[in-house]
Amino acid sequence: MSKKKAFPDINSLVRKNILTMKPYSSARDEFKGEADIYLDANENPYPSPYNRYPDPLQRRVKEELAAVREVRPEQIFLGNGSDEAIDLIIRAFCEPNQDSILITEPTYGMYSVCAEVNAVNVQQVLLTPDFDLDLDAFPKTFDATTKVIFLCSPNNPTGNLLSRDKILEVLKRFYGLVVIDEAYIDFAKGKSFLQELDKYPNLVVLQTFSKAWGLAGLRLGMCFASEAIINVLNKIKYPYNVNIRTQELALDAIENRHVMEDAVKQIVQQRTRVIKALEKLRITEKVFPTDSNFVLVRVQDAPATYKYLLDQKIIVRDRSRVVLCYNCLRITIGTAGENDRLINALEEL
Repeated sequence: MSKKKAFPDINSLVRKNILTMKPYSSARDEFKGEADIYLDANENPYPSPYNRYPDPLQRRVKEELAAVREVRPEQIFLGNGSDEAIDLIIRAFCEPNQDSILITEPTYGMYSVCAEVNAVNVQQVLLTPDFDLDLDAFPKTFDATTKVIFLCSPNNPTGNLLSRDKILEVLKRFYGLVVIDEAYIDFAKGKSFLQELDKYPNLVVLQTFSKAWGLAGLRLGMCFASEAIINVLNKIKYPYNVNIRTQELALDAIENRHVMEDAVKQIVQQRTRVIKALEKLRITEKVFPTDSNFVLVRVQDAPATYKYLLDQKIIVRDRSRVVLCYNCLRITIGTAGENDRLINALEEL
């Protein structure tokens, strides 16, 4: 990769029309605090749990979350799943029909989907055979149009953490934004990149309430970055993108985060058990190392194995058509009873 450059002001990377636009100002943006009578937002005045609009900036959730993640509330964006943050990052920093993002295949599919929806080009770099970054391939792929690099770590569908040293090298050398998607970080022994936010102004870290927190149905994603980047995302998001009930349940989950921590311990224990069982199967060719709540396993005939499990009413993901994942199944770690059924079914195959 090229020599390190001095990173510019974030605003120099933002699309010019986004930079100059006047954002929508809701009633709850203009008034912050408590009052006796609210006649400013055209709400139904008769009391119910949800007759009022939610806080558009989710201030209470951010304050509690900031303490847990050891960041500042101003460094947090909350969205309708991490997918909203992914879409907004591309929309804010990439000119349609002109700019590009870079992804490392195989990886999470929504990066390319969001890019295509926004008419942004997708550049691809293959991971190495052991699913790590190939730094030698990066300068051969990105160019002056590349505005955002997406790195999924732990990676989906492979499950492994990417090399921390290699990610740091990308952060030091790349001129645009580096987005590290840590959706599965709570299951990993490696450290989050949140502690690097103040050191790298181009760093964005994604996390989620969907995995370890067990709140996939709420659709609440976390995005951590410099205040300058967060301000850009807040400028273009929908006014009330996180509803009141989601904010309430998120606060409850944070307050009772021991529930999440206990679940993570159980899942990690079951992960070890499932891996050992998979390694003993006749059909198994390789079980890949994992730092997530799932395992990628190469079998003799993935489509046939998938169909067999489907007949047993057990659903896994057939990833055999994904690059570098030929004949691979991605298996989420379930409860002890669910894992029993999976293992017993595969042992009978």
